[in-house]
Amino acid sequence: MQKQESINVLGGVLAPCSRDPLTGFFRDGACNTCPEDQGSHTVCAVMTAEFLAFSKYVGNDLSTARPEFDFPGLRPGDSWCLCASRFLQAHDEGCAPQVHLEATHQRALEIVPLDILLQNKAKT
Repeated sequence: MQKQESINVLGGVLAPCSRDPLTGFFRDGACNTCPEDQGSHTVCAVMTAEFLAFSKYVGNDLSTARPEFDFPGLRPGDSWCLCASRFLQAHDEGCAPQVHLEATHQRALEIVPLDILLQNKAKT
């Protein structure tokens, strides 16, 4: 699998998203992507209790540990590379998590308009 260029939605070098828990399609701590990443795990988002409950409700339980996949389960405050379509769905439902723009891959823009990402920019 060949990674696409590591450029963020602001046009700069893609920053790390999280090493604890280790995130990303490649589990390299960044929201890097490639053509095989069908879910476009490109949005670096800060988990909230509200978003985690929403994700579980729509069928993707991110809060329960899955040791067989080396997945610790996410807690509020954790950063994670979300699928761009799930982020957009959460935005449309009024429960989008905040986004680290510098760590969100430019490929997210194929699904999520930049103005929506900017509306949900994480406070630094």
